[in-house]
Amino acid sequence: MSRERRKFSREFKIKVVQAYESGVSAVELSRQFEIHPNVIYAWSREYRKDPIKAFPNNSQDTTENQDQRIAELERLVGRLSLENDFLKKALSHAKNILQTPKPGSMKP
Repeated sequence: MSRERRKFSREFKIKVVQAYESGVSAVELSRQFEIHPNVIYAWSREYRKDPIKAFPNNSQDTTENQDQRIAELERLVGRLSLENDFLKKALSHAKNILQTPKPGSMKP
């Protein structure tokens, strides 16, 4: 069973890397944060290479994606509301037709 890829903030990655570099083992951190030790090693290498440019924050992309998703969901809610209203009216109309006595039919 595959899991959805998790995304971590820059601050979280730096926190984990600093803990690793202060002497906490990668295995212990991996258990604590449920991250594979290889990820911690990779983050540490990236951070040592250039701490300022490490883990660029893609908040702008994330915000745009969230805005697109919100707009998509709002359209879906609108469409479902229209369908729901239509079906309620159709059900009401069908009930009225079924409850109206027909001429010439007699019930005992």
